[in-house]
Amino acid sequence: MFCKKKKSLEVERIVKANAREYNEKFQYADNRIHTSKYSVLTFLPANLFEQFQRVANAYFLFLLILQLIPEISSLTWFTTIVPLVLVITMTAVKDATDDYFRHKSDNQVNNRQSEVLMDGNLKNEKWMNVKVGDIIKLENNQFVAADLLLLSSSEPHGLCYVETAELDGETNLKVRHALSVTSELGADISSLAKFDGIVICEAPNNKLDKFMGVLSWKDSKHPLNNHNIILRGCVLRNTSWCFGMVIFAGPDTKLMQNSGKTKFKRTSIDRLMNSLVLWIFGFLVCLGVILAIGNSIWESHVGGQFRTFLFLNKEDKDPVFSGFLTFWSYVIVLNTVVPISLYVSVEVIRLGHSYFINWDRRMYYSHRGAPAEARTTTLNEELGQIEYVFSDKTGTLTQNVMTFRKCSINGRIYALPVGKEVPLATIRDNLRSGPAVPPAGSRAERTARFSDRSLMESVTRDDPGVREFLRLLALCHTVMSEEDGSGRRAGLRSDPGTNAERCRVGVRNPEGQIRLYSKGADTILFEKLHPSNKDLLSLTSDHLSEFAGEGLRTLAIAYRDLDDKYFREWHEMLQAATAATEEREEQISGLYEEIERDLMLLGATAIEDKLQEGVIETIASLLLANIKIWILTGDKQETAVNIGYACNVLTDDMNDVFVVAGNTAAEVREELRKAKEHLFGHSRSFSNGHAVGERQRPLELESVVEEALTGDYALVVNGHSLTVYDQWFIALFNIVYTSLPVLAMGIFDQDVSDQNSMDCPQLYEPGQLNLLFNKRKFFICVAHGIYTSLALFFIPYGAFANVAGEDGQHAADYQSFVVTMATSLVIVVSVQIALDTSYWTVVTHVFIWGSIAMYFSILFTTHSNGIFGMFPKQFPFIDPQVAEGSEKGEAREEPEASHPPVKLQEVWLCLCSPRGLRRAYHIWKKYASESYIPGIRAGEDAL
Repeated sequence: MFCKKKKSLEVERIVKANAREYNEKFQYADNRIHTSKYSVLTFLPANLFEQFQRVANAYFLFLLILQLIPEISSLTWFTTIVPLVLVITMTAVKDATDDYFRHKSDNQVNNRQSEVLMDGNLKNEKWMNVKVGDIIKLENNQFVAADLLLLSSSEPHGLCYVETAELDGETNLKVRHALSVTSELGADISSLAKFDGIVICEAPNNKLDKFMGVLSWKDSKHPLNNHNIILRGCVLRNTSWCFGMVIFAGPDTKLMQNSGKTKFKRTSIDRLMNSLVLWIFGFLVCLGVILAIGNSIWESHVGGQFRTFLFLNKEDKDPVFSGFLTFWSYVIVLNTVVPISLYVSVEVIRLGHSYFINWDRRMYYSHRGAPAEARTTTLNEELGQIEYVFSDKTGTLTQNVMTFRKCSINGRIYALPVGKEVPLATIRDNLRSGPAVPPAGSRAERTARFSDRSLMESVTRDDPGVREFLRLLALCHTVMSEEDGSGRRAGLRSDPGTNAERCRVGVRNPEGQIRLYSKGADTILFEKLHPSNKDLLSLTSDHLSEFAGEGLRTLAIAYRDLDDKYFREWHEMLQAATAATEEREEQISGLYEEIERDLMLLGATAIEDKLQEGVIETIASLLLANIKIWILTGDKQETAVNIGYACNVLTDDMNDVFVVAGNTAAEVREELRKAKEHLFGHSRSFSNGHAVGERQRPLELESVVEEALTGDYALVVNGHSLTVYDQWFIALFNIVYTSLPVLAMGIFDQDVSDQNSMDCPQLYEPGQLNLLFNKRKFFICVAHGIYTSLALFFIPYGAFANVAGEDGQHAADYQSFVVTMATSLVIVVSVQIALDTSYWTVVTHVFIWGSIAMYFSILFTTHSNGIFGMFPKQFPFIDPQVAEGSEKGEAREEPEASHPPVKLQEVWLCLCSPRGLRRAYHIWKKYASESYIPGIRAGEDAL
């Protein structure tokens, strides 16, 4: 009773209209969608399971387990659990927030309303309650609730128009049509309620452009294809109403079938950081092994004598086992060498950058009211490392607004340059009839860009070639219209040149002749021409090359007369093919190939699709950024080359433009090899084009520096390792003292202004070449960290080694030594961040100097009498006599203040490293020069 029967794999789907009980036996999914990952009950275990699959969190957990073992632990458990809990909590809050918005989106979609035919009446029902087999009524501009079989509509012949932008990103409308047997149902509710057709179709799949099925109704079967289906995610347009039968619902819809698990993408910086962290971890293991071996040797030669000298009545230790325990002890002590918190800092920085992208006013597109949107926070830095851009031409580089410019009819070119149009009203007065002339005052007349007097005269003379040409354009063309807000008819035109393959239509003319009209790419259509078109073909081909050379998109125009008997036989075979359940597409395609042959050429069209505003300037400025652009287009080669020159992807200073015409991978590879040899033989640079991005500094490198500075030293006291830094300092260093300055720099810093980035595109190249964050830079930072660590340790060690106080006693104690080192470290780290910061904000000041203030406030608190009195075990004083006095109620004596000159000396030496001096020099030069632009001046290595 608690287990749901597992649904068997679906091979085909059987759906009966208006029969919920019949369809329920197949256990089809309902229309509820779930894109969220968690529920209230599963969030905690599922999220923890996911988080501990990450190497960083698993490493933290492993350290925590080791610290719970007294024999090897030299640090208390809270030094690990505090950062671990913080990281897990922050990530859990982020995941919960993301999933909350998924739940919110799911609820919004699931609670949309639809009119569902139930019990003979239309009732408002939530989307999530819609079932397979239900009949739904849609109205204009409504979203489609599920994958529907179109039954009827308000348009003639059961047509309807849908926008599929949510599915394929295309904004042009698609035509769908109902079967003639169901379009007769119209809007008659009683007839629709009695409809009991059964659909047998394919199982749920993610193929948006294919559907195969059969509708059985009234003792007859009717084939179904993709043109009869309206998919979920579409929007009904230009259609008052339509009725549809639910075939696929919820997760079975093609939209949801395409919404599988998103593949996690890692950036190049992620991969580099992972490899570097693994190297550091390997270094930690090697260091632990070396120290463990040293402990075993020491234990076997000195350990027993040392315990005798200290009067320790303990049994001799096994040197091997002692070394084994020491290894894990040093892994705990030196765990801060592994920069695990770096991953957390990177995620926070990426999140901040994504908000900056969303809030950027300069990336706001006012024409559509659309701001920039960062749909992922994991790829931000890749924007500064782009090397290749693959771009579609139509609608991306061009406006996707087609203007009829020229045509070739029966070997003659008709055209008129732009700006010399003759008013169509004037031409209309001189024509007997003008099927190609729009009515007076129409929108088409106001926007006409093609008018040739000789063409209009040919129409007047009733030239048969021109008439057929214009008739074909009118028939092989889709025009949709709707009334605007004022009640006027507004024409919505489809692109007459969008079909790169071909468009065909068969009609019977007034003379009773069946004629097939075909329009398509010349490379395909010319192969289907009758041999008698040889001379006209040669002339039209020359015209097409001329049009393509001007950057115009071209299509060939042809027709064929069909015999009535042949057409009837062919149509019967087509009906049989459309009713087939197997290889339907192949059979239909073969029949169309058969009928579309021996065509008679009429001519060709030339259409202009202008470049979008700013394309030329953008690509011209990006040529300097070393980004290669690949433009994808189905145009003729001449058109593609012309467009390349128009948008500056190809330039006149390119002496050679190589044409790769291979049809196989081997041929293409061979041609590219020859082109490469030719280029290197001429010893010249080669560039295809470029794109824009703003240079980003790999600020993760600064985080690596911070982690390198926290590498700890260990003292050996009575055979046990003891950390130099205070345990609370270790626990709070990464999450309190140094985290905010790193985040402030990573989120707010700008080494180059946006204007300088646009003026000097060469600044983009360091990101492409990984000059700012690579293994060499990493090892330089490691060397800087080692130098800093040595200075921080040995300067106070030497200062306190042989110093006596005013009372004659030794002034050096563990606490003074630790406080001196810790204070110097916090100051060094904060000042180093300040030196590396190029762009100061209020937040940057607060985070950097506030972190130092936070350190001193916590330092004075943890070393105060009050906190010691409340928690003597958690905040002990090293001197046992003072601790004993405190237990007796005596006042705790404050330790002597660490020597300020020692701290200043440490800070000065750490900041005077080559890296610090170099950065200080650049800062001085920046403010000394009013025209400072990093990396531009010759001979200056600002990278």
